[in-house]
Amino acid sequence: MMYLQELTDYLESLAPLDYQEPYDNAGLLVGSPAKPIKQALVSLDCTEEVVDEAIDLGCDLIISHHPIVFKGLKRFNGKTYVERVVMKAIKHDIALYAIHTNLDNVTGGVNSKIAERLGLQKTAILSSRKELLRKLSVFVPASHAEEVRAALFAAGAGHIGNYDECSFNVAGYGTFRGGEGTNPFVGSRGKQHREEEVRIEVVYPIDRERKLLIGLFKAHPYEEVAYDIYPLQNNHPQVGSGLVGELDHPLPELEFLRLLKEQLQASVIRHTALLGKPVARVAVCGGAGGFLLGAAIRSGADAFVTADYKYHEFFDAEGKIMIADVGHFESEQFTQELLLEIIRKKFPTFAVRLTEIDTNPIKYYS
Repeated sequence: MMYLQELTDYLESLAPLDYQEPYDNAGLLVGSPAKPIKQALVSLDCTEEVVDEAIDLGCDLIISHHPIVFKGLKRFNGKTYVERVVMKAIKHDIALYAIHTNLDNVTGGVNSKIAERLGLQKTAILSSRKELLRKLSVFVPASHAEEVRAALFAAGAGHIGNYDECSFNVAGYGTFRGGEGTNPFVGSRGKQHREEEVRIEVVYPIDRERKLLIGLFKAHPYEEVAYDIYPLQNNHPQVGSGLVGELDHPLPELEFLRLLKEQLQASVIRHTALLGKPVARVAVCGGAGGFLLGAAIRSGADAFVTADYKYHEFFDAEGKIMIADVGHFESEQFTQELLLEIIRKKFPTFAVRLTEIDTNPIKYYS
């Protein structure tokens, strides 16, 4: 027996909800975190058919990539498929959890799975996100500086690129006077005290803030901890949209398109005119990735693999890159396998299975 909170906490440690796009609605949509769960069903989409499948299989949790609810619902009368899905899930006590753009935006997520299918190497985030990093500045008595630094590092602070345990430290002194009801760590109540202190500064991702502050207050000896938190505009190098990487060896364009069709199981690929040059460097973005075309071109990619391109948007390539639209479902379908692998590796005795329902709403006639 496992509780839902245990599973969602783990998934969100890999793909924090803070990393989802502003329009998104990832996370626990239906159900209580305290709910005991015995078996989960994984799907790209949560449809009525998938809920029926979960009922038949005895699953009490559905984990989908796409959230069934993107915006507020004012009534539940079964008029729309979204309402019917939610109503049926609640009726049968099935929890619904979505892990969407937060999984898109992390290394090892949706785009990493696409890159793996295509055999891309030396991958990097195509467009890194801003406003996901903060800086903590805290004043610590010199005698406890090492202990506090260790606590901050253990909580996930101090990572800059491939370096960890990074901090900036300045020695000085602080003054304070304890009032009524205080019990100063050093000095005497009612008398001003001067203490040799160190100002410690560390950078951390916003999803670690709660854990960071808990560690700080536990390690810091003062009753009242003096600290400041600053938002940063720096890019987060490990979080963002799309990936770019290199093929094992350059391929002629038609051969590359055949590779795409085979590895992504695409019935058809819409693409811009061939440029008459080998494809060596490839940018990818699962789902609708047209907003990344500029970043793909700047990255030096020869091809940009994504989905949901509109007619006039293909002109934006301007002969600088080959756009390959493989289809939304086709680009993200292997996210199901990714989630299955992640869960089974962490919880090997928990029952989790893939849906057998084809949730692709787009059909092809040939």
